[in-house]
Amino acid sequence: MIQAVTQSSFNAYISTEDTRIDTSVSSDKIRYLMKFTNDMDKSVQYAYSTIHLVYDRYTKMTFTYNATPDVYTGATKLIPAGYYKYEAYEVSWSGAVAISAGNAPITEDDVLPVGPTHGVVQGLVAIGKLYMADKAGTAQVQYTQRQEPEGTNYIYYGQ
Repeated sequence: MIQAVTQSSFNAYISTEDTRIDTSVSSDKIRYLMKFTNDMDKSVQYAYSTIHLVYDRYTKMTFTYNATPDVYTGATKLIPAGYYKYEAYEVSWSGAVAISAGNAPITEDDVLPVGPTHGVVQGLVAIGKLYMADKAGTAQVQYTQRQEPEGTNYIYYGQ
């Protein structure tokens, strides 16, 4: 499970090398297209990570917060807080990796013309949950604690 806080950058550590599909290219020619689906409203957001480091057993991906999400720069706006389902799709390049419009698929179904700088979605390699917690002081429901009365217990509201 990935844990993050709203309106902040976050890291995802995902086991990808065990389930890698395209083993004909080196790991530096592979990127992962992440699909985040909100559990409540089913809204979907795609993003490639800003930082992508492949280790022996896992891949570290960094995503940044931005009010304007961008699939290519890793800028996400995962609001509201709550649970999201994530899916990691392996994308491989035969030439130079180019995560930009026209060179990197923006969904798992996007098919680009054949070319060395055009990424190809190989398939789904990881599924999991992301928990997005509220940033301190931004919760939709906030409670004000009152001092306990000495006599009869009253419920305060309003103020």
